[in-house]
Amino acid sequence: MTRPRFIAIVGGSGCGKSWLSRRLQEHLGRRVSRVSLDDFYRDRSHLSPRRREALNFDHPNSIDWELFQKWILAARANRATTMPRYDFKTHTRETEDAPWSPTPLVLVDGLWLLWRPAIRRLFDFSVFIDCPGEVRLQQREARDLMERARTRMSIQRQFKEVVAPMHETYVEPQMLWADLVLSHPVGEGDVYLVAARLTDLLSPTITSHPSTRGGLKENRSASVCML
Repeated sequence: MTRPRFIAIVGGSGCGKSWLSRRLQEHLGRRVSRVSLDDFYRDRSHLSPRRREALNFDHPNSIDWELFQKWILAARANRATTMPRYDFKTHTRETEDAPWSPTPLVLVDGLWLLWRPAIRRLFDFSVFIDCPGEVRLQQREARDLMERARTRMSIQRQFKEVVAPMHETYVEPQMLWADLVLSHPVGEGDVYLVAARLTDLLSPTITSHPSTRGGLKENRSASVCML
C-alpha cells in the first residue's frame, strides 16, 4: 500500500465532526479508518479527581502533542502502531493502548488539528465545520449527559465560561487554514462532496502531499466556491 492519506476534520465541540467522519467511513468503506484527537488528551491520573475536574480541557495544551506527532509520523510511514485510549469520566488514560494499522485514508477529527503548523503540515486535506454556538451547546449537552455523567447545569456553565471563549481563541481561527469549509447544517450532499475529494486523493495521478497542494480552498454555502 502507498502512503496513507491523512484527513483532518476540525470544528468546535458539538459541531458534527464525529457524524461526518462516520458517514464518510460508511460511504468509502474499508479504505477508511477513524481516529479522534480526544484519545490523545494528557493523562491526569497523578492528580486527585477534584483537581482533574478543575482543569481546562478546551485549551490546546490539554493534548499530548508529542505523543500525537509520534503516532501520526509512524502512521504516515505506513507502520502499524498503537492508539492510546482516554476515559473522560475519570480524565485518565487507560493503561493499555489499542493496536492500530493504517488504511489508505485516515480520518482524524479534533478541535485543534490545524492550530500548530508542525501538525497541520502532516495532513493531506482538511475540513472545517462552521457551526453556531447554540447548536454546538445542544449537541454537547446530549453527549455529556449520556456519555460523561454530567449535569445539564454544569455543562451549560462550562460552555459559557470556558468552551465558548476557547472556541473563539483557538478553534474558529483554524477556518483560515482549512482546505474545505462546511457551513451548518452539514448534510448528505456535503458527505458526497468530501467523499469525492478524498477519492481523488487515492488517485496515483494526483500528488497530495501537504507541501504541494497549491493552497486550493473551498467554502460550501449555497454552492461550492473555488478560491
